Amino acid sequence: MMNERILKLYDQAIILEDNGDYVTGELDPVKFAELIVKECANHCDLLLDHKISSEWSRGTHDCSKAIKKHFGVEE
Repeated sequence: MMNERILKLYDQAIILEDNGDYVTGELDPVKFAELIVKECANHCDLLLDHKISSEWSRGTHDCSKAIKKHFGVEE
């Protein structure tokens, strides 16, 4: 079973379609992958909140940017 955070990202990637009689939902796999990449990259930025050296801080920010760039995800 997926953990709670992944389930929330999954729900965000569902595209709902209302045909008048009922609503259907379909997973947008590209959106789901993009949300996971952003979540991982943003986790690096969360490390900036801790009192750490400026060199470490710069490294975590650079890592976040590199992950997003590698996967072509806009910031």
